[in-house]
Amino acid sequence: MTKRPSPISATVDFDADGVQHGFLKLPISTDESAWGAVMIPVTVVKNGEGPTALLTGGNHGDEYEGITALMKLSSELRAEQVRGRVIIVPMMNMPAAMAGKRTSPMDGGNLNRSFPGNPDGTVTEKIADFFTRVMVPMCDVVLDLHSGGRTLDIIPFGASHVLDDPEQQRQALEGAKAFGAPYAMMMFELDAAALFDTAVESQGKVFIATELGGGGTSTPESLAITERGVRNFLIHFGLIEGEVEMPAEPQVYLDMPDASCYVQSEHSGLLELTQALGDKVEKGQVIARVYDMTRCGVAPVEYRAGRDGILAARRFPALVNMGDTIAVIADVVDTLG
Repeated sequence: MTKRPSPISATVDFDADGVQHGFLKLPISTDESAWGAVMIPVTVVKNGEGPTALLTGGNHGDEYEGITALMKLSSELRAEQVRGRVIIVPMMNMPAAMAGKRTSPMDGGNLNRSFPGNPDGTVTEKIADFFTRVMVPMCDVVLDLHSGGRTLDIIPFGASHVLDDPEQQRQALEGAKAFGAPYAMMMFELDAAALFDTAVESQGKVFIATELGGGGTSTPESLAITERGVRNFLIHFGLIEGEVEMPAEPQVYLDMPDASCYVQSEHSGLLELTQALGDKVEKGQVIARVYDMTRCGVAPVEYRAGRDGILAARRFPALVNMGDTIAVIADVVDTLG
């Protein structure tokens, strides 16, 4: 069944040289605005022929490292610096970003669980559809900047995935390394079918993801890693001139081979993590305790590592509910790919 054209329109000309700032406009009708629109800011910087890079942040609205870095880049990048085209969308899920939430307050939609989308669906599904059918086809490489948001804190890494096409996988892995974060990872995703990652990769494009901190904030350190990484990405794929800048310490390679890397709580209560982000852990080691907050004198439930590795991610709030991921353990490896 052929889908109708996307209801979203762009106020920029993606084929015109120069620097343009505009919007992706999605018509909506609400109690506050009968004939309104969701206005998603977009910047296009184009200079002649060359590859097209799509840089996205705010896929989740409470992940600020990518949003901030791309907002800054949108006001700084000049056409004469670029060979080809750079499309910058700092806040893909604009309603979520404006609300400071992971999901959209307009429909409760998690954009990164809504792909490939639907032009006749919810606001979130319409945004996903536009990126799937309009934005991704015009690009060669995609960098989607994520972090832990309000509920997770994550070591900074560039990531790629195991793909059926070995050349596509190789290019993505080299891009993840060249991002230049302290860590590079071959990442296993839970529920990958509806991710932006999969929508891009299924079209044969090169996709690099990141995780760059979290806690619903940003720090000078996390922003420095993010901004350096965006620049490295553009250099690596030939869109701007320069030399890729790697971290001062040798980059650590990580692998997440399967779902056993995720430690999820089977209890609700107060979370005590016994290890810090980046710490080495051994299989069987206690990594967390959950305390029953309804009474004193009850021993906590202990959670142990199911594998050797390092603590790559942790739950940020101390309150935890059943089903929450409390830790992610990744394998340290000598090589990736």
